[in-house]
Amino acid sequence: MSELAIFGGPKAVTKDPGDMFTWPIITREDEEAVLDVLRRGAMSGTDVTKEFEKEFAQWQGLDLALGFSTGTAAIQSAMFGCKVGVGDEIICPTVTYWASGLQAYSLGATVAFANVDKDTLCIDPTDIEHRIGPRTKAIVVVHYTGHPCDMDSIMKIAKKHNIKVLEDVSHAQGGMYKGKMLGTFGDVAAMSLMSGKSFAIGEAGILATNDKEIYERAIAFGHYSRYHANEFETEDLKPHEGLPMGGYKYRMHQMSSAVGRVQLKYYNDRIIEIRKGMNYFWDLLEGVPGIKAHRVDESTGSTMGGWYAPKGLYRPDELEGLSVTRFCEAVRAEGVETSPGCNLALHTHSLFQTVDVYGHGKPTRIANSSRDVREMDKNLAQSEEIGALSYSIPWFKLFKPEHIEEYAAAFKKVALNYKELLKDDIGNPTELGGWHFFQHTAAK
Repeated sequence: MSELAIFGGPKAVTKDPGDMFTWPIITREDEEAVLDVLRRGAMSGTDVTKEFEKEFAQWQGLDLALGFSTGTAAIQSAMFGCKVGVGDEIICPTVTYWASGLQAYSLGATVAFANVDKDTLCIDPTDIEHRIGPRTKAIVVVHYTGHPCDMDSIMKIAKKHNIKVLEDVSHAQGGMYKGKMLGTFGDVAAMSLMSGKSFAIGEAGILATNDKEIYERAIAFGHYSRYHANEFETEDLKPHEGLPMGGYKYRMHQMSSAVGRVQLKYYNDRIIEIRKGMNYFWDLLEGVPGIKAHRVDESTGSTMGGWYAPKGLYRPDELEGLSVTRFCEAVRAEGVETSPGCNLALHTHSLFQTVDVYGHGKPTRIANSSRDVREMDKNLAQSEEIGALSYSIPWFKLFKPEHIEEYAAAFKKVALNYKELLKDDIGNPTELGGWHFFQHTAAK
């Protein structure tokens, strides 16, 4: 009889994980901070948020930070801060959550997509430069599921073409690239801080930068109550104070910023614990055929931050073509929550091809463009295949070796017995993953 659980064998995972997957870690200190806001009736104020912004900027190693209601709002405001407007283009990886680039539409701009690298799952620096056009304003880089982008190469390209770099750090708060914190390389960083992220404070986002003009433009765009001419240095913004230039109200809720102040105090220590667990998991699987770690070499000074929504890399050619779908099915039978794929390539969705959102009489993606950026999508086949080369892995919040060993054993067991799965393998479906692929569930 087969040892694989899918064929009736014993499961590899038998222990109760307890609180190993509980996140965020909420203590009495978090609760008291929120209760203080509630008792004072300060939910819609800015006093707590401004303190959180100062502390976050200092932690990030930048001069300025600005809190937002969501990460989506923070990224949109960062685009506005970089003067992305009608007819302009941004370059964005096609494999990412939609909020890394879709907001360009609301600014009258469009998105030119770039491929992602099959090993890093981040934007491929070699696929950026030929997508730059005369109206390209910014490159949006996403440190996907915590993996740092190749910032040396990206910044070199941006400097050469005099375009801005916006770092989406939603997956990688506290991560490092060659000894320097992610979010400090580009002109501006923006990120989600919602409750599913590794830096989780509620439904919130934040922008951080050293550029005063980008910061002030972001305030003017969606923070009307903080738009005061006498506090601004950007001359062309001063005459228009008092009303939000974007027509948006993006203030961070102070229950979130109160939690943020507490979480920030403990975040560095907590992600060290996460890194220990995640690296131990991958160390146990070193050399197992068909599966490869999606992580960095920490000896270079780079880290994965809090390892948000971690992935594994799948190499079917090492397992005689076994589909990642069948592989994950067998791993799930061993007692591990896993699923094949990642975010679907955005350029394949109708919203980036045919949909007319605002009634322009043509697809919104080319409504204000001097060129049809959809023509470049035909060179994105590399990204369309990423789903078949990736899968989710457990996100360990605590370093509990005896538990982690069971989860690693499940993946190893399936990989080493792959031949038994080949005969019933019907292959992968047409699409692997989803448009909003990350599962944000409450702690159990």
